[in-house]
Amino acid sequence: MKYAAVVLYNRSNSLRSVDFVPVTDALLAGGVFLDEVTVLPYDAPSEVGTALTRLSLDMDAVFLICDPPLFSFARKAAETVAEKTFEEEYIVETGRCLFAVLPTGERGGEEVRLGVVPRIDARRKNSYQRVVIRTVSAPQEKLRAAIAAAREVAKDKLTVHANEKFGAATVELIYDRNTPKMTADEATRILATELSDYTYAVEDVSVAERLIEALKLRRMTLSVAESFTGGGIARAIVRCHGASAVYFEGLNTYNAKSKMERLGVTEETIAGKGTVSDETAYEMAAGLIATGNCDLAVATTGVAGPDPDEKGNPVGLCYIAVGTRERVNVYRYLLKGNRETITETAINYALYLAYREIK
Repeated sequence: MKYAAVVLYNRSNSLRSVDFVPVTDALLAGGVFLDEVTVLPYDAPSEVGTALTRLSLDMDAVFLICDPPLFSFARKAAETVAEKTFEEEYIVETGRCLFAVLPTGERGGEEVRLGVVPRIDARRKNSYQRVVIRTVSAPQEKLRAAIAAAREVAKDKLTVHANEKFGAATVELIYDRNTPKMTADEATRILATELSDYTYAVEDVSVAERLIEALKLRRMTLSVAESFTGGGIARAIVRCHGASAVYFEGLNTYNAKSKMERLGVTEETIAGKGTVSDETAYEMAAGLIATGNCDLAVATTGVAGPDPDEKGNPVGLCYIAVGTRERVNVYRYLLKGNRETITETAINYALYLAYREIK
């Protein structure tokens, strides 16, 4: 079967503001592989109509993805081509083609998982299984090699898909019910083995969620002291259900004076080693542990850019300290990318290192 997506956008807004990736990823996870993706401005109705007419003849389903203010236009365009009105909120179906108008972002992804994929499965009289492996800090060459090995075993009997952002990767195995179980199991085993040093879950959960689960299981509490990550670790944690049971506090000690007054980093360390150093990260985490209010401490300090710091440390240099009452370990990284990429990657690394410390 063949499928296509039409992404509609407003010319007055940046195309990057149209968050269609969660929708297309959800389709892929359901075994709905897009043969074509077309991006069109909504204020070109004849162009949109022509595209939908062509796709309705070539495709088994067409997905219109847009922000909610464009829903009315998208629905009318689909109804015109389908020659049928919407009886459901998102889907209108003819004998030949299914049309779905989907919101952007995670909401659209949820609609795909709950509503669209079951309808597609019914049309194709088949269903798809999905195995997910979640990793952090896996080198690109390691990811590519593991995926290539899994694909070699699969021999077109299943699909291996990977999505990496800010150092966190989601590797998916997608296969239908006709795929031999031995093939799927062997491909899964290869990925799990090759990526074992970087894997935190063989299910679709975030690293923050997995960290909270581990803390609950061990009845531990967590405190965080952040410098260049600016509260990002805390934000990732408190977004998760159950964070209040394990999260004691988060300090955004951005200034050197704050590090000294709130965490006990010594003046000698700041003057001699600088705020971005192994020693400062260590003392930040040790300061949290010393209060006696947490069992696990995480601290970050680094240079997010766009310029080197006053000590000449390069953009992307960072130190992440993770400690318990028994020990504090400090990890040094030199991350690449712009300010957002560096900070978001460091956040994922810090969460993963915290999980690895207590898993």
